[in-house]
Amino acid sequence: MSLYTTVAPITITCNKRLAPFLEQEVKDLGFQIEEAFITGVRIKGTINDCIKLNLNLYCASQVLYSLEQFQARNADEVYKHLLKLTWEDILPDPGYFSVTSNVQNETINNNMFANVRVKDAIVDRFRDKKGTRPSTGSDLIGAVIHLFWKNDLAEVFIDTSGDSLARHGYRKIPGRAPMLEALASATILASRWDRKSPFVNPMCGSGTLAIEAALIASNSRPGLFRNNYAFMHLIGYDDEVYFREQDLLEEQIIETPGLRIIATDYSELAIVNAKKNAIAAGVANMIDFEVCDFADTEIPDGNTGVFFVNPEYGDRLGEIDELEETYGRIGDFMKQKCGGYYGYVFTGNLDLAKKIGLKAKRRIEFYTGKIDCRLLEYELYAGTREVKKIAEVN
Repeated sequence: MSLYTTVAPITITCNKRLAPFLEQEVKDLGFQIEEAFITGVRIKGTINDCIKLNLNLYCASQVLYSLEQFQARNADEVYKHLLKLTWEDILPDPGYFSVTSNVQNETINNNMFANVRVKDAIVDRFRDKKGTRPSTGSDLIGAVIHLFWKNDLAEVFIDTSGDSLARHGYRKIPGRAPMLEALASATILASRWDRKSPFVNPMCGSGTLAIEAALIASNSRPGLFRNNYAFMHLIGYDDEVYFREQDLLEEQIIETPGLRIIATDYSELAIVNAKKNAIAAGVANMIDFEVCDFADTEIPDGNTGVFFVNPEYGDRLGEIDELEETYGRIGDFMKQKCGGYYGYVFTGNLDLAKKIGLKAKRRIEFYTGKIDCRLLEYELYAGTREVKKIAEVN
């Protein structure tokens, strides 16, 4: 029986606080959520379903297909259990595989030791059954086996993704302190942007927010930018299924006539690099780039829209003093130039955010790296103080 058509539990992971947006994405693809947790969701499906998930999700990190759950008090018990699995029916030989893990067990103080025991079980099984063994290594370029082990409960998965899906693959020049692509997508999905009205992104840096906005608006999925996944390196892989899903990605791209996405930065080099990234993502024609101070950014008249900025957070005292002025200017700009818009400020420094001088309507929690961040939403009124609301995305 092929794993590609066998239904089993699937765990889709994401960075902390992205789970609500991942959950909606998975539902929109037609899957039923069995369980949602802080770093992902769980569904049931086949590895062929995993192919669709890998190619379509903006907010995910890994798509993990469960092979088995079992009890294990220590690494030797993990080894003995995994030695019994029919790895020769899953992994090709000759072939190459890697092992990753997430371990919280009092007998283990280094995940690498758990990884080695998993690898040993697989290799020893091959030697016993076939007299040969596949190659192994840490590079995620072939099949990937993942061990989740918490206390005495272990679960072994086929990681169908390999390299993290959170990096969407188009960004060749990351720039200074770039926002992770999956995080950028999640913040946009968290906003009230209707994907038709203007999306204005000053201080754009390497262009990630503007590019992700263009991808979301045109329904261009991350699978368009990647051609190697771990699911391709298993016994039974049928590339026709993958090519069919690839064709669907192309077919579901939509036109966005009249959409304005504006990205500005005071750094000419940042704009040059952002343009290169937009070209790689195939959305350069959807974004108006300009070198200017953020306060000179064009705000299209006669529209509702979204103003979205991700300013620096500051590490040193001199930087904080300078950034206090910047955050104050951001608040002034939103009040004076962005009437009718929703304003969004993504920041990891809430003390600086107070300098904006506006009361946030929503404060949405995120992380970037290990920094506790907020996406602050401001409802910006036109001169008559009549609220011009952006229609919710259906």
